Amino acid sequence: MTRKTFEEFPIASVFLGRHGRACPGHPCLGSGSKDVDARVKPAHDGGNAASRRDVLRASGAIFASGVLPGTGSFTQHAHAQAVTVEPAAITPALVQAAGKEGKLAFYTAMDLPVAEKFGKAFEARYPGISVRVERSGAERVFQRIGQEMESRIHAVDVVNSADAAHFIVWKRNGWLDSYLPEEVARHYPAAFYDPDGLWVTTRVWLSSLGYNTNLVRPEDAPKSFADLLDAKWTGRMVKAHPAYSGTIMTATFQIVRELGWGYLEKLAKQKVLQVQSSTDPPKKLALGERAVMADGNDYNLIQLKEAGQAVEVVYPAEGTPLVAGPSAIFKSAPNPNAARLFQNWLHSLEAQQLLVDFARQHSAHPQVREKPGAHKLNDIKTWKDDPAGVEKASEEIKTRYAQLFKV
Repeated sequence: MTRKTFEEFPIASVFLGRHGRACPGHPCLGSGSKDVDARVKPAHDGGNAASRRDVLRASGAIFASGVLPGTGSFTQHAHAQAVTVEPAAITPALVQAAGKEGKLAFYTAMDLPVAEKFGKAFEARYPGISVRVERSGAERVFQRIGQEMESRIHAVDVVNSADAAHFIVWKRNGWLDSYLPEEVARHYPAAFYDPDGLWVTTRVWLSSLGYNTNLVRPEDAPKSFADLLDAKWTGRMVKAHPAYSGTIMTATFQIVRELGWGYLEKLAKQKVLQVQSSTDPPKKLALGERAVMADGNDYNLIQLKEAGQAVEVVYPAEGTPLVAGPSAIFKSAPNPNAARLFQNWLHSLEAQQLLVDFARQHSAHPQVREKPGAHKLNDIKTWKDDPAGVEKASEEIKTRYAQLFKV
């Protein structure tokens, strides 16, 4: 298995800003900033590309099903839906055809260790087929694919993104392959896959709080967002940035919706250490650089705790923001059979159990088994995701956030 990060292999020096204007040297992008939201139009559409707002209105209708928020049963029932494509099983013929291709490229926003774990497990399961992991933030994944498609560079086989709106754009552009794994059609709740077989939700995670157990006693640890406003946490907290991280943009939108801007105005006065990715706050806690995590993600904290690090997850009493990440195959995949085999395997019980056991994220597959003592998603109070709402408020969020936190 080989791996690359997009930052190591730039493919263009001109990027599109939020409003589609060219940004030589990509100053709009910064260090993987959420600023790069322009949806790249397909070369054949005459420039009539769907806007991010239109896309997210559509994705909001798909994902705002009541299943994701965890207020009901997360995976109890399959909620079968009418599909337009015949579900496909892993057959000897598919494995043989994939073996002849011998490789595939996996573009992903997953943490690199998680993506590599999947790649190695697939290679062990199907010897002779190598997985090349191309990892970056979700917006850079989207941008790179758009640039490659415009340049008629067909390199991506399978993609996983942390931004569900990407798949609506790619579907409208006609770029995605129609392929529905049989196991998905049989077991997954309908909200977690496209009826045309164009994407499947691979993983679900939460943006939680957390603390370093060497620096904070459990009885003193914050139990809610409100607790973070206590003066005792001044200068002792770390949080990620909504202009960089899609997870944090989603979390910030939900925090504002539920708690109001007044909460963030007060939090900004707490001298919070500002980092970029949602994966950064857990690392800062583990290193002891800060005592408390004001946002980030729960799965990295769980991994660190299981590795013996002095960290603990806190799901705030008010509710916890939730994010989902789908995967899809491209029609132009240079290795279509290997791509279909990987997409099928990635959503099998074997791979989804790996997602739960190693990545410590949540699966839509109802047959996965949580580790003993693990928090079940249904037992956590989560807030409803609203992609269309995020789009409408994103510019205000970035502007006001920068003003409040001086970053």
